[in-house]
Amino acid sequence: MEIRKARLQDVKGIHSLVAEFASKDAMLPLSIGDIYERLRDFFVIDDAEGRIIACGAIHVTWESLVELRSLAVSASAQKQNLGRKLMDELIAEAKRLGAGEVFTLTYIPDFFKKFGFEIIDRHDLPHKVWLDCTKCPKFPDCGEIAMKRKVDNG
Repeated sequence: MEIRKARLQDVKGIHSLVAEFASKDAMLPLSIGDIYERLRDFFVIDDAEGRIIACGAIHVTWESLVELRSLAVSASAQKQNLGRKLMDELIAEAKRLGAGEVFTLTYIPDFFKKFGFEIIDRHDLPHKVWLDCTKCPKFPDCGEIAMKRKVDNG
């Protein structure tokens, strides 16, 4: 299974995977329209039948700061190191973009701690981050935890 940039025909599969996690309150939902608008941010892994079994996105936020979004691995594909592989690719993409830091908003901080993310005060993030938050049905009390890590551009 290879990681690749998402294509237009992947939108419904990404939507389905994100919805699987959102239904368990493990991730915020994304509309089909949101995914189309952010498609160039996404990387995916599909199975032998072409179904999306993992996805994640790197979104440019501000100056040298990027956001890691919508990282998910289907329940049927977990325990295969796909989350780690996808995380490595997303961090590599942040590095290719020249980012100095990557942040995420998550309900599962222990997963991100394994990759060097540290919990931060969400109010330390640029105001631009909150523009997306104001559109969310869970705003202002979503309960997500803000985390950040440096990108090694050495």
